[in-house]
This record gives sequence, C-alpha cells and structure tokens, in this order.
Amino acid sequence: MGFDADSWCSAGYDPSAMSFDPEDVRICVADGADGADGAVSPALVRSSLFAFPSFDDLIEGLANEHRTYVYSRGQNPTVEVLERKLAALERTQACKCFGSGMAAVSAVFLGLLEAGDHVVFVNNIYGPTLQLAEHLRRFGIDHTIVLDLDVAAVERALKPATRLIWFESPGTMLFRTLDVAALVELADDHGALTAIDNSWATPLFQKPATLGVDLVMHTLTKYVGGHSDVVAGAVAGPAELLEQIFYRALLLNGGVLSPSDAWLLLRGLRTLPARLRQHQEDALAVAEYLAGHPSVRRVFHPALDGDLGTLTGTSGLFSFEIAGGGFDEVRRFIDALRTFRIGVSWGGPESLVISPSRGDNAERLASLGMPPGLVRLSIGLEGAETLIDDVDQALAQL
Repeated sequence: MGFDADSWCSAGYDPSAMSFDPEDVRICVADGADGADGAVSPALVRSSLFAFPSFDDLIEGLANEHRTYVYSRGQNPTVEVLERKLAALERTQACKCFGSGMAAVSAVFLGLLEAGDHVVFVNNIYGPTLQLAEHLRRFGIDHTIVLDLDVAAVERALKPATRLIWFESPGTMLFRTLDVAALVELADDHGALTAIDNSWATPLFQKPATLGVDLVMHTLTKYVGGHSDVVAGAVAGPAELLEQIFYRALLLNGGVLSPSDAWLLLRGLRTLPARLRQHQEDALAVAEYLAGHPSVRRVFHPALDGDLGTLTGTSGLFSFEIAGGGFDEVRRFIDALRTFRIGVSWGGPESLVISPSRGDNAERLASLGMPPGLVRLSIGLEGAETLIDDVDQALAQL
C-alpha cells in the first residue's frame, strides 16, 4: 500500500506542497564559502586553549569569556560556527551548544533556576528530563506535570513561584501538539519563562522563538546530526539568558561540545533539508498503512491527527497502538521486525523501534495516558516500501 497524497490533502495537510524557507536552506548548506582559501567546509579547530599577545589581553579575555576564545570549555571557533547557524535557523539572538541533549536541559535548569522555584511541564516530556526535575527537588526546585493540554489546566498548575514553563510540541511518545502562542501569553502574564524541546521538528519545521518562546532546546544527536555518530545538545534564545546559562552552567558543569563533534554536526546540517523531506514522506506512507491495518487501534502522528499546530512539516518519528495489545504483543511485534533495528534514540538513517512498555509498568503508562500496546517507530532512509513490508510481516505474526 503506497502513500496517497490526496488523502492527506483532504485532512488539511499536503506534504507535496511543503517547501523550506530558502534562507534556512542557505544557512544549512553554506558552511564556509568565505573561509580561508575558499574552503566550503569550516575549519576544525581542536585546540584546547588560545594564547594572548599580552597578560592584559588575557585578563580582558577572561572577563569576557562568553565571547572570547580562552579555553575550549568556553568558546571554540568550530563550535561557534555551529552556534551561529543554529541561532540563525531558530531566529534567536544567540545559541550555546553542549556535549549532550541532557547537558543542554541541565544547563537551562541549573543556569536559570534557584531554590524555591517551580517548573510546570506541559505535555508528555522526555523521560530523563523529568528524572532530572525529580532530582532537583533535593535542591528545593519543585515541579508539576500537566498532561491536559488545555491552557486553563496549565494555568491552574501555576504557582507564585513558577519560574519556567517547559513543554514539547509534539510531545514524547504520543506526539500531541500544543497551542504554543497561548502558552507564551500565559507565561508572560505570570512572569515566567518558556522553554521548548524542539528536537522532533528541528528549526526547519517549527520556529518557536518567532511565537515568543524564550528558550529553544535541541538534542542535536537526532535530526541535526542525522548519522547516529554524535551526541550533542543546544539551547537558543536571547543573548542575556544565554550569557547567564554560559557562566552559571556551561563553564561550571563542563558539559561542553567537542570541536570534532561540532564539525560533524555542521556536516549533518548540510543535508538536513533533503533528509527531513525523505523522513517526512516515508513516515507518512508507513503511518497511512498502519492506520488502515486491522491489528492497529490508532496511529499517533500529528498529520494523521489533523492537528499540526505550529508545525510546517512533520519528521519521521511517530507511534501506534497494537489493537488489544499488551507487553507480550509488543515484544512479539518488535522481535519479528527484520529491517527496523531495536534501539533507543532516533533521527538517523536507520529505522528504529522501541516501546515504553516494559512488562511491569502498565500503571505508570496509564498515568501518562500511554496504552500498553504502544510502539514507537523512527523512520530512516531505507525506503517506505521496504519498511511497510517489514511492518506487515511483523504484524502478521501477532
């Protein structure tokens, strides 16, 4: 069963009409055309430190380490090229990169929050982010999780001490979208900051800062890297907030991105538009097939749900529920797959499968609104027909 573009058009989403902002494509592709000797790729500067012509120059550099090359735990030329590109793509003043997505999340919390502050998490949130939030209770930072996406429900969760509203759109595992502009307005009225994990959409399919979101976080490991060979994170936003995060979190925690990994991410950016287009097309084809399969109860995909929110396109990550399924059916389905690899993460060229079901956590899944038969697919670049054939033969074995 192939992808039927007409069916998606009738649902209000026409992937064939999707196009990227030419400026975004230019930012992704044009790495170093003005570099030394006309090099089209940026220089890889592996130096751990940078020398100064005088001691006074070093003193001045140390006083402005957020914009001076002193030590690569702070600024590095190769990393800075990546940061400038990501800030340009997100339409923000600044960006800082980190050694992992969780280092980026940690930097936001530890750089901007203090004892007595409260965080509201909206939508289904990446598990380790919530684990970190739970850990921060030890230091007097509290939080509330809101799974009801109605803005009134979020407003009821606010407290006088609420400093940050953190959300995902689409959300983890169930891929529900939010009214981002309404959340920003609510936060502004309350005097709280907003932050979004924008890894699923990438800057090409969603630009939260243009809607007023203060901080935009990415796990660059996923689509920006795109080759399953680098772990990294980023936070983009106002220069003032990024400077605070730099001094209070990045320098002190040391979760820095290596120049070599930054170079790999710059390479990944150069093909991001082409890869995302293919991820989107093939994921929609697989989602459409699953939506019509008798063994599938529901497919969780923003386009299929008919609610793209602020998305201008969709990536290759979605989930579905095996009809009447539980842990045993999930395990049989996953083990029967031949092309899909079993593993965490997503966004690379290989297709991956995973499930939040562990056999002993049905109560926890229910509290998160997740059915026990939930399976998440990350659609790679093997081709829709190959992936549909693989899913078909695995479902046939249930």
